This record gives sequence, C-alpha cells and structure tokens, in this order.
Amino acid sequence: MRKREREITDIQEIHSILDNCKILHLGLSDDGQPYVVPLNFGYIFENGILVFYLHGANEGYKYEVIRKNPRVSFAMECDAIPFEGKVACQYGMSYRSIMGTGKAEIITDTEEKQLGMSILMKSQTGKDFTFNEKLVSIVNVIKITVDNFSAKKRPLPEENCRNI
Repeated sequence: MRKREREITDIQEIHSILDNCKILHLGLSDDGQPYVVPLNFGYIFENGILVFYLHGANEGYKYEVIRKNPRVSFAMECDAIPFEGKVACQYGMSYRSIMGTGKAEIITDTEEKQLGMSILMKSQTGKDFTFNEKLVSIVNVIKITVDNFSAKKRPLPEENCRNI
C-alpha cells in the first residue's frame, strides 16, 4: 500500500467495511485473460482468517475458470462520497475498501453449501435463514479462503483543505 496513512488495521473497522459492502468484485484469470464479476457475498472472519461465500447458477463461465485456476482476487468498496475542490486535482472520492487474494473452491458438500448460503444471507440481510437440500441443489456455492488482504480509507477532506 503506497499511502500508509490510509491503511486500516483496526479489526472493528475492517468488520464494519465487510458489513457495509454488499458487492464483491471477483477477479479470475482464464489462461491470462482477466475476468471480473460482481457478486453478493457472505463472510466469516475468525481467528484472523477471512472466508467469503458466493453463489450463483449451477453452471457458468466463472465456474469453468475456477476449475482451471482457483487463484482469485477480489475488491469491494463502501461509503463512496464524491467531493469537489476549486481546481480539478482537488476533486475526488472518499471511500472505504478491502482488496486481496485467495483460493476459490466450488463447494459440493450439501451441509457446507447450506452453511455458506446461511452466511451469505446473514451478511446481506442481517437475518437468519436455513436452507434445505433441495434449495442448495439448484445453486453453486463458491468458498474463497483469503490468504492476503488490505483495507484502506480515504476520508472526506476537511472543509478548509477543500477550498485551497
């Protein structure tokens, strides 16, 4: 991270970002060709290990790519607020974000798919849901075990700094 003053290391603030973001941009690579897809997600973050759960239709291009190359990257952002200045270089966007890398796997175990879908729905809605075998049989669940991530924020500039 180039601008260390923007780095977030506080675990509570990282949880806040994860709770406020609703879309994860999943980056895949198919024989050197990049592919990025926005997805809803759920997460668990325990003992310093971050795991994402994603879902989708039973078949599709992203699953083909993951089977060939399970290494993935991801990015998410929240609290985006544009700001202005007197000159072009003073315009910008405040935000909080997390990005990183990990390994994806397509979950086939019914119980783990049920768990993943419950985690996803809790993250997205704040509500508890349960899923039976029939419900999870019509979706694929992707589990991403994160091996590296960073979080950062760009706050709104102070009013007196924006009017230079």
